[in-house]
Amino acid sequence: MAVPETMTAIEISQPGGPEALRPVSRPVPKPGAGEVLVKVAAAGVNRPDVLQRMGHYPPPPGASDLPGLEVAGTIAAVGEGVAEWMEGDAVCALLAGGGYAQYCAVPAAQCLPAPKGLSMVEAAGVPETFFTVWTNVFDRARLAAGESFLVHGGTSGIGVTAIQLAKAFGARVFATAGSADKVRACRDLGAERGIDYREEDFVAVVKEATGGKGVDVILDMVGGDYVPRNIDALAVEGRHVSIAFLKGPKVQINLFPVMVKRLTLTGSTLRPRPVADKAAIAKSLHGKVWPLIEAGQVKSVIHATFPLEKAADAHALMETSQHIGKIVLTVE
Repeated sequence: MAVPETMTAIEISQPGGPEALRPVSRPVPKPGAGEVLVKVAAAGVNRPDVLQRMGHYPPPPGASDLPGLEVAGTIAAVGEGVAEWMEGDAVCALLAGGGYAQYCAVPAAQCLPAPKGLSMVEAAGVPETFFTVWTNVFDRARLAAGESFLVHGGTSGIGVTAIQLAKAFGARVFATAGSADKVRACRDLGAERGIDYREEDFVAVVKEATGGKGVDVILDMVGGDYVPRNIDALAVEGRHVSIAFLKGPKVQINLFPVMVKRLTLTGSTLRPRPVADKAAIAKSLHGKVWPLIEAGQVKSVIHATFPLEKAADAHALMETSQHIGKIVLTVE
């Protein structure tokens, strides 16, 4: 495959609002040992991209300064030592940065075959949320069939993935959302009960639904004053997983119920983890989740697409929180 010397990419000109994103010409990266070069067809937009643009989430050492944590496209070149991929293979990939571009270099182990039956846009909306949900809900929190699960932000990219996967693996699913339309969307995706957090107390709702026991696992992206309420909503031996904190990272909690109910409070970030960790998650996803996607049991939910050059508009939409599912950039 002929690879040009330069490409269009979206650069963060300075920390700030969506207007800080601007198209620029950059050299096409060269794949290093163990890496592949992907000709990008589509790139997912995620909250960490917004935080990076605002200056609050710098890329890890060695990663591209360009935003973009997931892409779908075709292999344009392979680096030294790569045997599992060939030029022309259709893939989706998890990145530590660099996805808002016509080409990106990525460790080969962080690529997965683009799921059969999905468009490139749909495939681009998979890696970041599926890697995140799998490692946090199933690896760390050990959600099992027959247990109950609550996810906050049920119509976010993470939320729509978490609802579907928890349901597919046999859990009772509850989800919070901020409007009647979003509550309906949560139910349509598989939630037993959608909870409008503006109108209802999620603690009371899940306790009533579980006969006073509470839920076994909570996936929290809110932080702040939600954490003590989550502790109240957890069942004995419950697991609380923090992956973001829209209301802030610092909280005051009462440890007594944590001790009495033998709760586990944990959390993780995905971006700075080593390639070996991400490779292990990819292997689990390929074996356990890809068959569900390819059978149509789990969907890639796409709310809107924008051309790469309109990345600022995509970020502006994300900041309204009006979307249900993923926002994706398309790359010519």
